[in-house]
Amino acid sequence: MVGGGQLARMTCPAAIALGVGFRILAGSAADSAAQVWARIQVGDYRSPDDLKAFAAECDVLTFDHEHVPGEHLLALEQTGIQVRPGPAALRFTQDKLAMRERLTSLGIACPRYAPVRDVSDVTEFTGGKWPVVLKAISGGYDGKGVWVCRSAAEAAEVFGHGLALLAEEYVGFQRELAVLAARSPHRQGAVYPVVQTVQADGICREVIAPAPGLAPGRAARAQALALRIAAELDVTGLLAVELFETADGLLVNELAMRPHNCGHWTIDGARTSQFEQHLRAVLDLPLGSPAPSAPVTVMANVLGGDGGDVYDRYIHVMAADPAVKIHMYGKEPRPGRKIGHVTVTGEDVDQLRDRARRAASYLRWGTEEGP
Repeated sequence: MVGGGQLARMTCPAAIALGVGFRILAGSAADSAAQVWARIQVGDYRSPDDLKAFAAECDVLTFDHEHVPGEHLLALEQTGIQVRPGPAALRFTQDKLAMRERLTSLGIACPRYAPVRDVSDVTEFTGGKWPVVLKAISGGYDGKGVWVCRSAAEAAEVFGHGLALLAEEYVGFQRELAVLAARSPHRQGAVYPVVQTVQADGICREVIAPAPGLAPGRAARAQALALRIAAELDVTGLLAVELFETADGLLVNELAMRPHNCGHWTIDGARTSQFEQHLRAVLDLPLGSPAPSAPVTVMANVLGGDGGDVYDRYIHVMAADPAVKIHMYGKEPRPGRKIGHVTVTGEDVDQLRDRARRAASYLRWGTEEGP
């Protein structure tokens, strides 16, 4: 796995259980996965030489992020390295304009979009109606590279970053959903229940699995859509499809081809975690059951907060609610940075959301009610 972040870290237990020889290319020995795993190679994912040296000792190459340059992956693939997902598929997560164009050509509903070069292009796109969403065509994640602009002046500030940009309509959605599918080289597919995600400041704060109150027909259509996109883009491994639910139906917002924040609930709430499923898929093993193991699972991300020692706060959370599962990433806390998550399982959605929020709040702020 290229990348030593928390996704690689959480893949390690799945590799142990499967008996997989698992190696990680980490940026430094301080990376999240490097802190807990012995088979680490420190190197730069942007370096062709580092990638080649790492891949030479692997049967299959996969990723915990989408930032490896496509030309490097093509070169590896041409030497016979199994790159999964392949560079042709990954392009659609690295280039948002290419993703929008491909999905639109397949008749898949997306927000209205257009590439823009300057403020006049944005003004023409909006027709004088604000707000509008500007996105960096490449390089964005976790809300970075996405701006909601409410005026031409705000759009001008974004162009000051010197990035290639895409304009998208501001969608008045009812809520945000996500669906996670897996696909193997033998074209076996598996899809998890559709979840609701709760975002703030571009960061996922909470995931509810399954999405409460979602009509069975709409849930089935979302799952079928994820499997179709995985097949059309020739994805190997996991595909996360982020969706807007609107009064008129579903719109595809973003794609990711790796384990994803919307699937962290599966560690404690599904028969097969997303991390095990990703390994099964890229190794062309039979896929595991994506069925939930509890009626409802709620995950809440733990963000860096007041600078206190989050590990000293374990005792309160564990004693207050022994059924809460805590997963920490070994990251230095910074305000707003994802440093872990908590999950709770049960039947009552509102009660589970309250318990998850309280636990995450205490780990962040030292109080269950926030600052």
